[in-house]
Amino acid sequence: MSVQERKERERAAREHLIVATARELAERQGWDAVTTRRLAERIEYSQPVLYSHFRGKREIIGAVALQGATEMAAALRAATAAADSPHARVTALARAYLDYAEHHPAVYDAMFQLDGGLAFAHQDTPAPLKDAFAALLETLAAVAGPGVHPGLFTETFWAALHGLATLTRAGRLPPAEAEQRVELLVRRLAIT
Repeated sequence: MSVQERKERERAAREHLIVATARELAERQGWDAVTTRRLAERIEYSQPVLYSHFRGKREIIGAVALQGATEMAAALRAATAAADSPHARVTALARAYLDYAEHHPAVYDAMFQLDGGLAFAHQDTPAPLKDAFAALLETLAAVAGPGVHPGLFTETFWAALHGLATLTRAGRLPPAEAEQRVELLVRRLAIT
């Protein structure tokens, strides 16, 4: 291995450590607790080293969001792969989405609530965000219904899932009826 390859590998390892540490800190204490000073102390590197990877917290949030999008896409595809009917696939998709949001609240916030400097629904949208949307579209396009644009339907269904995730987490919706909400969303919005 050349010196250059070793340096690139070390740089990638430091960047991974920064993102993992930010994510862990945000999941435990919230995004307000994630500061460049605190991250530098936790990873045992100086702040200038941290800034050589990310210009600031916004870019770190963006990196966490991209990581989360990759994970969510995988979770959605895994959940729908075993389902044997359109109704079962859409239900599995909805449950997997809401489960991810519930179990990874700081990552979910990085993806959809905080400014990570990422473009959504644009030509320059990063590939992991496009893939996460594609994971939704793959299942939802089949149930959009006649004359309904699959992308528009997917955006609408996604908005409903996002609303359920954020309102439940904020304590605005009683958790006891979560499964009934999923079933209602699937039965009323998706033609299955």
